[in-house]
Amino acid sequence: MRIEHIALWVDDIENMRRFYEIYFDAQSNAKYENEKKQFESYFLTFRGSRCRLELMHRPKLERNPREATGYAHLAFSLESKQAVDALTERFQLDGYTHMDGPRTTGDGYYESVILDPEGNIIELTI
Repeated sequence: MRIEHIALWVDDIENMRRFYEIYFDAQSNAKYENEKKQFESYFLTFRGSRCRLELMHRPKLERNPREATGYAHLAFSLESKQAVDALTERFQLDGYTHMDGPRTTGDGYYESVILDPEGNIIELTI
């Protein structure tokens, strides 16, 4: 058994698609659109991974606020500490919010934490 994909509701689907393509070398499929449901999505595939990220959008999506439960972050494993450092610096130079790190965590991960354009937490780790 494996995780096939993780889905993420987004406000600006084109901006989010470009973000993951630019910074994580994601490959996108053609946009799926369902006019009746006012729904559109992209599936993003990452080199070396079988798990995909689905970006989904629907106008006037009602938010279901959840404070302490649900998904916390996406983690991307890079090839080295130097790669984590370099991508962290690139995010900072490009104006994205840097939350923490790079550092070695108490459980032994070397990681850095940034926010994507819509405020979702992303861990860069090895």
